[in-house]
Amino acid sequence: MSQEVFEALTAALERGEDAALVTIVSANGSTPQRVGAKMLVFPDGRTVGTIGGGCYENDAFWKAKESIQTRKPSLVKYDLNDDFAQENGLVCGGQMQVYIEPLEATPSLYVIGAGHVGYHLARLAHTIGFRTHVLDDREKFANRERFPDAHEVIVETIPEWLHRADLPSNAYVVIVTRGHTHDLDALRALAARDLRYLGLIGS
Repeated sequence: MSQEVFEALTAALERGEDAALVTIVSANGSTPQRVGAKMLVFPDGRTVGTIGGGCYENDAFWKAKESIQTRKPSLVKYDLNDDFAQENGLVCGGQMQVYIEPLEATPSLYVIGAGHVGYHLARLAHTIGFRTHVLDDREKFANRERFPDAHEVIVETIPEWLHRADLPSNAYVVIVTRGHTHDLDALRALAARDLRYLGLIGS
């Protein structure tokens, strides 16, 4: 079961998707799962693995979703013979603690514009740990020679690509195109998106 969870976690982080890992770290008495059992929770409600089901797993699920938002870990204790458990027909008579750990993917920075500002911004972002994506409609600027460390270099019409692109909600985006018209086109394509950060150069 842990292998399935870790494989799903690795794939999620590769995609740039955040998640929370719920792990049973202590168990006493009769409990449905042993120490080390894991459940992976995603922001959209998907799960992989289990910590035993029942009301406490449901409670841990919601706490895990909250931890993704707050980015704060927590240690939660469950008493499986208390009223909370009895109301759901799960009376095992034991106690257990679960550790809920939010896990953030390497943050992605989308640099919209590959001119001199975008060039230096992408270089700086790479050195501090961002996965950089560079977008411009000019191949002489947006190419691997200028951006060898970028995860992705895209040469397309800027607003058209942005309208099609499925940017993750934890993405950072900075608009630094070659002119106000292109900046505005990019901003219009991004303004309604759910993004962690959206910045625009103030030339």
